[in-house]
Amino acid sequence: MMDNSSDQLFTTLIDSLLQLREGALKLEEDFSSSLAKIPESQRQCGRNLVHYLSVRQHDIRELQYQLHALGLSSLGRMEAYVLPTIDAVLTALYRLADRTPPKIDLQNSYEGFQAGRAHLDQNTNVLFGEPGSSRQQRIMVTIPSEGARQYGLIFELLQAGMDVMRINCSKDDHKTWAQMIEHLRRAEKETGRRCKVQMDLAGPNPRTGPLESKPGVLHWRPRLNDVGKIRSRAKVWISSRDTGHQNADEVLPVPPDAMGNIQQGDKLLVTDTRGRKQTLTVISVEDGGCWAEGEDEAFVEPNAPFCVLRSDEQVFQGNIAQTFARQTDHEFNVRVGDLIVLTDGDIPGHPARKDANGNMTEPASIGCNLPEIYQDVRPGDRFFYDDGELQAVVREASAEKVVIEVTQTRKDAVKIRSDKGINFPDTHFNLPALTQKDRADLDFIVANADLLAYSFVRHVRDVEDLIDELNARGADSLGVILKIETQQAFQNLPELLLAALQHPPIGVMVARGDMGVEIGFNRMSEVQEEILWLSEAAHVPVVWATQVLESLAKKGLPTRAEVTDAAMSGRAECVMLNKGEHIVETVQFLSDVLERMQHHQHKKLATLRKLSVSNIYSNS
Repeated sequence: MMDNSSDQLFTTLIDSLLQLREGALKLEEDFSSSLAKIPESQRQCGRNLVHYLSVRQHDIRELQYQLHALGLSSLGRMEAYVLPTIDAVLTALYRLADRTPPKIDLQNSYEGFQAGRAHLDQNTNVLFGEPGSSRQQRIMVTIPSEGARQYGLIFELLQAGMDVMRINCSKDDHKTWAQMIEHLRRAEKETGRRCKVQMDLAGPNPRTGPLESKPGVLHWRPRLNDVGKIRSRAKVWISSRDTGHQNADEVLPVPPDAMGNIQQGDKLLVTDTRGRKQTLTVISVEDGGCWAEGEDEAFVEPNAPFCVLRSDEQVFQGNIAQTFARQTDHEFNVRVGDLIVLTDGDIPGHPARKDANGNMTEPASIGCNLPEIYQDVRPGDRFFYDDGELQAVVREASAEKVVIEVTQTRKDAVKIRSDKGINFPDTHFNLPALTQKDRADLDFIVANADLLAYSFVRHVRDVEDLIDELNARGADSLGVILKIETQQAFQNLPELLLAALQHPPIGVMVARGDMGVEIGFNRMSEVQEEILWLSEAAHVPVVWATQVLESLAKKGLPTRAEVTDAAMSGRAECVMLNKGEHIVETVQFLSDVLERMQHHQHKKLATLRKLSVSNIYSNS
C-alpha cells in the first residue's frame, strides 16, 4: 500500500515523462517535411535526433535525481534511443504505482534500444568499413607528402592498424595524392587489410602567406635506434645539376668541375654552420651525380667550403653551390604589444623595419591567402594565429588590409611562419564553404576516395551545395564527413545533420584545433561532448580529431594528459592522428589503448567488466 506522498511522487514523475514524450512527438510533426526528405533507411535516425532535441530544450535535472532515487534510468544515456528510454521508464513507473498505463503506443523498449545501437553500428560500418580487428574504434592517419615516395611508410601504417588514410587536399597535388593511394592499394594486397581513403577539401581556409626568403640551410642526419646507435646512415645525393633525388635525405649542390674529381670511396669534407668538419663517404657514382653516406647530423649553408679526399690526399677544393640550394622563409618573432599588418597573400611578409637607431619605421607584415575576408572584419574582432599560439585584436580594418595588435602569446615570443592557420572567431564571413579549388578537386575525389571531409561547413546551404555537386557527378554513395570547426557550424549542427542525412552515409568530425580557438578553450570540453551527444542521437559516427597523442607522434613520448585524452577518444567511432616521425608507433599505442578501454566504456555508459583487483582477499 502506497502512502499519499509516494502516490503524489509517481503522479508527478509520470506527468513529467508524458510531457516530454508528447513534446518529442510534436517536434517530430513540426519537422515532418524535413524528415520526409531523408531516405527511409535513415529516417528513424532523423526522428530520434528531433526527439532528443525536444527533450534537451528542458532542464530535467530534478526529474533525473528523482528517477535515480527509485532505482530507475535517469535518462542520462538516452541519446541513441530517446522514445524507448522514456517508454521503458514510464512502464516501470506505472507498475510501481500499480496503475494501468494510458492508451498510448508505448514502444517495445528492448527492441527500441537494440534498433538504436544497430543504426549507429551499421552507419559506422558503411562509412568506415567493417572493423579489421577486435578493436571497434577506427584509426585515421593523416599521410604526409613523403607517403607518395615512401611505400614502406604506408605499408607499416596499415600493418600497425590504420583503418582510414587521410589526405589533406590543401597540401600537394593530384599526382601526389594518386601515388599515395596507389601505395595504399598495393599495401592492402600485401597485408590482406582493407583501408578507406578520406580526402579533406581545403575549403576557404585562411592561412598565412609566404614570407621574404633567404638561402636555405641543407640538413641531413642518420637514423638512430632506441638506444641512440645508428640504424641507417644519412643518404646524400651530390650533383651539379638542378635536379633532386626522391630517395635522398638531402641534395648537396656542388660546382660542375667538382663532379669530374669525385670517385667511389672518396671522402667529401664540408664545414657546417657550427664550424665542424662533416664527412660524407661516396658509395657510388651514377649518371648525373653520386651517392654518399654520413654518420653525423649536419647543417650546411650555400657557399660553405668543402674538399674531396682520396686516400687522405686532397683532390679538389671548392665551395657548395648556390644555384639550386633551396630558399626558406625569413621567419620572425613577435611579442605582446607588437603591431602586425595583414595584407594580400601574394605580398611576402616581413619583420618590423627599423632605422639605424632601432626605432620602428614599418610594422611587421603577414600575407593572407584569402584577402577577401578583410571586407567582413571589423575593429575589435579577435584574431588567432596557429591554434592560439598568438592572440590579437583588430585595430584597423579595410578591404585591402587589417592591422592587429598582439595581446597574448603562449611564449615570450611567437615565431611567424608561412602556411599557418589564422582565425577571426568574432567575424561572420560571407564566403561559401565550397571554393573553386574544391570543385576542381571533386572529380579526383569522386574517382579515387571513399570519404570526403567537408571543411568549414557552416550552413545548410553549404551541405546542399555539396550534395548538388556530388549528385551531378553520380557520387551518391560517397561518404561525407562534416568538419565542425567554427562557432556557426556548432550552433547549426542539428540542421546540418538533418540536411546531411538526406545523403547517407555521413559522419561528423570534431575538429578540436579550430573549434578550441573559435569558441574558447574553456568551453572546448563542453562543446565536444555536445557534438558527441547530438551525433549519437542522429546515429551518426564521429571522428575525434586534432592533437591526439601528438607528442608521441612527433617526439616519441606521450604526455600523461595525451594518454587520458586518447582513452576518452574511444567514445567516438574513429580517432584521427596527425603525421609525425613516430606515427607508426603511435598507431600501435593508440590501438592498444582503444582496445583496452572499449571493455570499460561505451559512449556515456560505464560497462562493468570483471576487475582483477576486485578480489580483495587474494590481493592482501
